[in-house]
Amino acid sequence: MKKILTNILKTTYGGVLAVLMSVSATYAQTLSDTALMDSVQRQTFRYFWDFAEPHSGLARERYHPTGNYPMNDAHVVTTGGSGFGFMAILVGIERGYISRKQGYERLVKMVSFLEKADRYHGAWSHWIDGNTGKTVPFGKKDDGGDLVETAFMVEGMLCVRQYFKNGNPAEQKLSQRIDALWKEIEWNWYTQGKETLYWHWSPNYNWQMNFALEGYNEVLVTYILAASSPKFSIKPSVYHQGWARNGGIVSDKKKYGIPLILKHNYAEEYGGPLFWAHYSFVGLDPRKLKDKYADYWQLNVNHTKINYQYCVENPLHFKGYGKDCWGLTSSYSLNKDGSTGYDGHKPFYTDKGVISPTAALSSIPYTPKESLSAMRFFYKNKSWLWGNAGFYDAFSIHHNNWVTPQYLAIDQGPIICMIENYRTGFLWNLFMSCPEIKAGLKKLGFKNG
Repeated sequence: MKKILTNILKTTYGGVLAVLMSVSATYAQTLSDTALMDSVQRQTFRYFWDFAEPHSGLARERYHPTGNYPMNDAHVVTTGGSGFGFMAILVGIERGYISRKQGYERLVKMVSFLEKADRYHGAWSHWIDGNTGKTVPFGKKDDGGDLVETAFMVEGMLCVRQYFKNGNPAEQKLSQRIDALWKEIEWNWYTQGKETLYWHWSPNYNWQMNFALEGYNEVLVTYILAASSPKFSIKPSVYHQGWARNGGIVSDKKKYGIPLILKHNYAEEYGGPLFWAHYSFVGLDPRKLKDKYADYWQLNVNHTKINYQYCVENPLHFKGYGKDCWGLTSSYSLNKDGSTGYDGHKPFYTDKGVISPTAALSSIPYTPKESLSAMRFFYKNKSWLWGNAGFYDAFSIHHNNWVTPQYLAIDQGPIICMIENYRTGFLWNLFMSCPEIKAGLKKLGFKNG
C-alpha cells in the first residue's frame, strides 16, 4: 500500500486516475461473491432510502446525483418503482442497513401518502406529485389510473403486509391499512366488460388509450393480482382469452437452440428486453410455477440466456460486449446527437451498443454465473460506472466510454430485490405466502409446487 501511495504522489492527474482504476480492479478481483453482492445491494438500497422523495417517502422516478433535474421533476414519484422500493426497504431491514423501527416508520409514511393520493377506481396513476399526491400526467392521455404500475406497487405492498402481519400492534395496524388499499382496487372494472384487462383509464379521456394487456411482456403479475382480488376479481376467461390469446401466446421459436417458449411482444426472435423477466417476478416466484402455456422458471432462464448469448456473439460488433459485459433492457440511452435519451434495448432490433447494469444483475436468479461475472466486471470499473446509489443506469464502451451518471427507480429496484431472491428467496417467500395469491393462481390454473 505504501508503494502504491508513493507512486500516486509521483504521477499526474491522469496517472492518479489510472492507478486508482488499477487498485479498484485489483480490489474487485479479491472480493468474494458474497462480499460483492453485499456491496452492490447496500449501495443500491440508498436510492430508496437516502434519495427517496422527502415528503412522501416514495421512490423518485429518477435521481440525479448532481441535483440538476432538467425536467424539474425532483418531486415526481413513480408508482411501480415505489413498489420495488417497498421491497427494498424490507431487504434493508433484513440485511441490517436500517433497523426494523426505521423501516416501519418510513413505510408508514409511504402508506399514509398513498391513502391520500389520487386514485381511479382504486388504481394509482403512473406518476404522482410527491408534495401534493396529485396525478402528474405521464402523457397527454395518460393522466388517470395505471393498472400495471399499480400492480407493481401492490406486489411490494403485499410483501410489507405479510412481513408485519404478526408483529407488534402498530405493525399489525400497518398491515391492515395496506390490506384495505389492496382490496379497494377495482381490477375487474379495468376490463371494460371485455375479456382482457386494459392498462389505462383517464377521467378526461376515458378509455381512449385502449392498451389491452395481451401477450407476453412484463405485466403477468397484473393478471395474477386481478384474479386474486378478494372483492374485484376477474374471471379466468379474461386471463386465458386476453393475456394468453386463447393459447396464441405459445411460441415454437428457438434462438441459439434455446426455446423462446412464449411469444414476446414485438421481439419474437430474441425475446424482449430483460425487464420482462424481472418486474412481475420480483414478488411472483417463478420457481416451479407452471400453467398450460409455460414453465415460468424455464421461460425466464431461456430469455436471459438468449440475451446473454446474443451479447457474446455480438453480431453488430459493438466494442465491449462479451461474457463479462452483457445485458440489454430498457434504460437511459445515447441518442444519435450525443444527448441522453431512453430506449427499450433488446437484441439486434434496438441494440445501440448500450449496456444497462440492471439487465444482467437483476437476472442473477436465472444465470448466477454469468450475472456474477458481469457484476464483477462492472465493479472493477466502478471508477466510472458507480455512484452514490450503485451502478449508473447505462453505459457504452463502444461509444467512447459514455455513461449516464444518473438513475431510474424501475432499474435500481430489481437489482437489490432479485439479488436477495437469489440469495435467500426472501421476497418470493413473502409474496407467495399471501392466501389470496395462492387462490388466484389456482383459479387461473397455475401449479407452483
